[in-house]
Amino acid sequence: MWRLNKVRHKAGRHGDSSEQFRSKRREQENALRQARRDRQLVSKRLLLNDDEEHPEVTMETNSAGQDVVSLFLKLQHSGPEKEADLKALSKALRDPSAQLTFIKQGKSMHLLVGLLTGSNAQCRLQAVQCLHELSHSPHATVAPACLPVTPYLLTYLSGQSTRFTELCLYTLGNLCPDSDVVTEKLLAQGIIPALTSCLENQRHNLALVEAVGFTLSQLLQNRDAAEKIIPKSLSFLPSLLLSVLTPDPQFGLAPAIECAWCLHYLTSSAVDGRVLLCHGALLQCSSLLVSIGGVVADGKKEEGMELLICPLLRCVGNLLSSCPVDDLIAQVDDVRLPAALCALLQAYLHTQPALARETAWVLNNLTAHSIEFCSALLTLNLVPGLIQLLPFSQGINTMILRVLANIAHKKKEFCVQLIQLGLLSALCATLKMADPEMVTLSLDVLFMLVTSCPQVTEEFVKQGGLSLIEAIQYNSEGEMRRRAAYLLEHKLLCECESDCWSALR
Repeated sequence: MWRLNKVRHKAGRHGDSSEQFRSKRREQENALRQARRDRQLVSKRLLLNDDEEHPEVTMETNSAGQDVVSLFLKLQHSGPEKEADLKALSKALRDPSAQLTFIKQGKSMHLLVGLLTGSNAQCRLQAVQCLHELSHSPHATVAPACLPVTPYLLTYLSGQSTRFTELCLYTLGNLCPDSDVVTEKLLAQGIIPALTSCLENQRHNLALVEAVGFTLSQLLQNRDAAEKIIPKSLSFLPSLLLSVLTPDPQFGLAPAIECAWCLHYLTSSAVDGRVLLCHGALLQCSSLLVSIGGVVADGKKEEGMELLICPLLRCVGNLLSSCPVDDLIAQVDDVRLPAALCALLQAYLHTQPALARETAWVLNNLTAHSIEFCSALLTLNLVPGLIQLLPFSQGINTMILRVLANIAHKKKEFCVQLIQLGLLSALCATLKMADPEMVTLSLDVLFMLVTSCPQVTEEFVKQGGLSLIEAIQYNSEGEMRRRAAYLLEHKLLCECESDCWSALR
């Protein structure tokens, strides 16, 4: 489970220039990127106090526990030092053992509820900071202990203070993944309507959009989300998430990233993708990929951008599989998408091969049923770049070969163009590979080429292709062997014999 320290600063504070703010946000996005790459998607976030730079625990474990007990006793009696004591308590609760000590105190949550609902605004803020520290706990027993305060946190999502609302949101998001009991209670208490209302009312406050997106993504990753959460959310969530999906040049990528991951969890669930298509999810996600692809092609790849690209790719790839063939062009509405995908593929091929593979997967889904997008790859001269990727491993080459097979399958004229662009020579290399899937796919593409253009057989034989197919036939088993034998008997040898008879006559 990964954690991200988020730092918020007071407006007008000395030394906090916009560049420093952007630098800190880039650091946050680096942590996000690493976490997503490691597939540890359920996360926790820690918002620091305004006067803190690093969430360091300086006290020893025993001291932290003693301080928690002492502060708990002091806070039971009203006094002028209450705000300072609460602030000290929130720092002490950063220690995991102190968190356990606190929840074991009788009426500890009752105390925080009283402070959270009191008339002193600063005490309310410090009380929710204490709860936020508890929600960040690694101990599974802490989240259920916080349940008495969750109805108040949900109520305060409609508050006026950005900082306070933000703390409530991240606290709720931290509590979600720790316990099914907590998630069930939050759903019963109305967390989805509360988050929806917050997103709807605060869509221009990007800090809160990011926080809502984080909390939603935590909920949507629940193992029962497809049955208990997502069906109830499809009527309103997609349009709200799509309305705040575009990155803001000043604030950064984080709000768009969180909303994109939420959309990914919706599209990858078991629900009918046509609902999301009706909301325009495919159109907007693909349009955003076109824009990002243009930026990347110009060499302006922003650090952390891949964390936005990844969920967008998954959304588009999943929605393409749900989109009726006749409606594909209307839904995507931009033939520049193949060019954008190719730009992303090239940009991340060496640094993020997993992302390059996902890009090739989307390109495969895009070309599987669309003659227009296959034609665009040829017209925009993108095929030579794809052919050059066939030596790459990690699943990229197999997906690229599927794309080329999609093109070859559509039209005889496309096969002629593929041959002219050098695909035949590339197949002679891929047929020698040790990867059975790659060899089988190569046999399929070769079959389409020689069927569409019988005259290509002679050229293939000249390049040593006949011996390659014979070797595959004798050295392989199963489907690969059958395909090689059929190709040899019905296409290659018969064409060679026909050429010999023509020469004799």
